[in-house]
Amino acid sequence: MSDLITTQTPHLTLRVHALDNVRVALTDLPAGAVIEDQGVNITLPGFVRHKHKFALSDMAAGDVVTMYGVRVGKATQPIAAGGAITTENVVHATDELSTETRQKAWQPPEVTAFEKTTFAGYHRPDGKVGTANVWLVVPLVFCENRNIEVLRQCVADALGDDPFYDYKRMARQLLHGQDIAESAAPAGERLFPNVDGVRFLVHQQGCGGTDGDADALCELLAGYICHPNVAGATVLSLGCQKAQITMLQEAIAKRDPSGYKPVSYFEQQRSESEEVLIRDALTAIFDGLKQANQVTRQPAPLSELTLGVECGGSDGFSGLSANPVVGAAVDRLVALGGSGILSEFPELCGVEHELLARCRNPQVAERFTALMAAYQRHAHAVGADFSMNPSPGNVRDGLITDAMKSAGAAKKGGDSPVVDVLDYTEPMTRKGLNLLCTPGNDVESTTGLVGSGANLVLFTTGLGTPTGNPVAPVIKISSNSELASRMSDVIDFDAGPVIRGEASIAQLADELLTLCIETASGRYISKAARLAQLDFIPWKRGVSL
Repeated sequence: MSDLITTQTPHLTLRVHALDNVRVALTDLPAGAVIEDQGVNITLPGFVRHKHKFALSDMAAGDVVTMYGVRVGKATQPIAAGGAITTENVVHATDELSTETRQKAWQPPEVTAFEKTTFAGYHRPDGKVGTANVWLVVPLVFCENRNIEVLRQCVADALGDDPFYDYKRMARQLLHGQDIAESAAPAGERLFPNVDGVRFLVHQQGCGGTDGDADALCELLAGYICHPNVAGATVLSLGCQKAQITMLQEAIAKRDPSGYKPVSYFEQQRSESEEVLIRDALTAIFDGLKQANQVTRQPAPLSELTLGVECGGSDGFSGLSANPVVGAAVDRLVALGGSGILSEFPELCGVEHELLARCRNPQVAERFTALMAAYQRHAHAVGADFSMNPSPGNVRDGLITDAMKSAGAAKKGGDSPVVDVLDYTEPMTRKGLNLLCTPGNDVESTTGLVGSGANLVLFTTGLGTPTGNPVAPVIKISSNSELASRMSDVIDFDAGPVIRGEASIAQLADELLTLCIETASGRYISKAARLAQLDFIPWKRGVSL
């Protein structure tokens, strides 16, 4: 990341960008500590907590607060040099968005070491390549969630593949004691070794909403069914809901016009009984697994990888370590012909200028501007605003305003040109970096990323977030080593060495891309997959930030 500088003092502080008028405390700083910044000594008038920012000079009410080289806030009262930036003295503020753009030159990173590298993926008839091979079971309406759960338990029992077996054993032992007879453990041998599992989606939509909600749900489900990580699907419908089978079929046909993807449909109101419905659905699932098992992993170029990038439970270090490392990994993949998808539009607020400058043509820039404006109108219609995006955890760990959070969050997108801008549920069709309109909600956004084609997700966190996805592997990257140690069962990759000055962003980006290749090849199983974190939440537009 060319605009990040790492001038540190013995007290461990950091000025992120040459234009900034704040520094970041990398460790707790006591009152009276003397900090040197560009030849000027600053005495801190009070305690500054690690991950938080402090002023480099006296500020008056109304003065602009700059970080990452962009406006991230406005002082609401005088702040002395060295004074901590807090919610009491700074509010969210961004530069006015201009429709004028400047083309920003991009220097691709060095990727010679990866040029001949391949990953072992599942090649589909339409030419796409998956990083996993799953069978999908999908409800068209929430009324079928109970039947989906029945199918999930039946399939897990039949395959001997219960991800919660150990927890169930724990519960029996806690209730009945150690002497209680245990049920048989899941079988060790996989009946379908080339299949990564059966994934069961549940949601609360399909009926009772608007026609637009039903359309969006069908488009999203079609994105999952047609995903390169999915071998085929079994769909359950009640029959009378707004999200009709024909709507889903039309959405699938747009993505799979040749009809390569096998999909079976079952409608409960046309079935003789629930028992018949369950039996027929189970038969379709097991037949599908036999078919899916015939596909094996084969070498594929890295250009067939699409990294969806996401952040959740961010802290004051996320924009300094984990997010820039992910962005640098995306840049490497784009330089190799692959793709990245950056989402969470509320967390791009304040850095629109930087992204517009990277759009490959005026049409892409105009689409980004239009979708950002439309999202803000939706938010305002329900009494919300992008400035409300930071969570209490974000604020506690130094992300005082949405613009401050956004400036760091956007680093996940690297520096490569923006080739396309997608609305929610739209499939990615152009290789390179894409922007996708989603909310900042972790699971809703991750759900959207995969629905638009990400076959691998990089998820950064500073506080720890147990989020996964039913279709695409999710790799968790921690912003600090304390989190990586404390939640080692959740975190896959530690970007903390950047904060300690022990590794560069470039070094860790190479390591992270290598981990992506291992995960895409099935040689590394992400922590989210091991814990069966299979989260899926469709976005009801205009309700969520």
